Amino acid sequence: MFFGGYDDDDEDDVQETISQPDELENFEDVASELDLGEPPSEVKEFARLHLGESPDTWQGIVQELRNMIYERGDVVPRRTDDAFLRRFLRARRFDVEKAHRLMVNYYTFKENNPELHKGVEPLNMRFIGDDDVLSVLPYREQTGRRIMIYRLGNWNPSSYSIDELFKATVLVLELAVLEQRAQILGGICIFDLRGISLQHAWNVTPSVARRTVELMVTSFPIRTQAIHFLNESWIFDIIFAIFKPLLDDRMREKIYFHGDDLESLHSHIDPKFLPKRYGGMRPEYSYTDWVDSFVNNKAILKEMEQLGYEFDEEELKKVLEDAKLEISSNSNIIITR
Repeated sequence: MFFGGYDDDDEDDVQETISQPDELENFEDVASELDLGEPPSEVKEFARLHLGESPDTWQGIVQELRNMIYERGDVVPRRTDDAFLRRFLRARRFDVEKAHRLMVNYYTFKENNPELHKGVEPLNMRFIGDDDVLSVLPYREQTGRRIMIYRLGNWNPSSYSIDELFKATVLVLELAVLEQRAQILGGICIFDLRGISLQHAWNVTPSVARRTVELMVTSFPIRTQAIHFLNESWIFDIIFAIFKPLLDDRMREKIYFHGDDLESLHSHIDPKFLPKRYGGMRPEYSYTDWVDSFVNNKAILKEMEQLGYEFDEEELKKVLEDAKLEISSNSNIIITR
């Protein structure tokens, strides 16, 4: 349960990327909606320098990948348009062979784990946000990347299984990859382990570990740039011992252990971009904010439905009405129905 896959060719200097503006006192950068537009010029320049994405040649490389898909026949993607194929090329620095392998792994993971997306109703998964187990911050940190936060101590395994956390994670990733910035820059993950118990550890079996690493390392077209662990205990040592043999050296280099030392975390993520509970300046944001943000975007709904997700019309209407009421409350505008 991490923020996407990672590129085994990642370079150390990739962490030094896009600087965010300093004028953030009023949190003007907060936006729950997905950014589906073209990335800004500095992100495009990053793609050119670090991913090998040239405006003059990328379409030709996309065609190479498309030809490889047709010629080899070991994957039948639901889409072969430029935008879709470019996700996989960006995740593998425009190496056609590696991008093709990633696509095969992506669809293999889906075929092996259909319960994580087929028939899943995203709007019925608000309990993940209600329990504050998972959240996606509605802004980017100083290098331009989004942050996903797990608070696994808040998860009650007696109430719902670890599969529900996988479902929530896969949904977040499928939404995140719609943003070109995320395709180019990747993402960051924080695991706050305060409150984890042996009950949690018993649910992390070797098969769960393998499935997590498949999703994290080999099967999703977003790179994980860093994973930060906070408030680890001896119970975490038991859990991590299951994962450790499955992680290669490059992946281990992206993992940071901070304990309760927030200054250590701040050496990687500027506190201007962290919630107050982590010594930052920001309020808390819910997983529900992230999921509900796309319900009035028909293009995203169609994309999600093509992936196998289902949406109840009455639930959609309710979420939209709740959003209107919130806007009305915040702006003192009365909305008539």
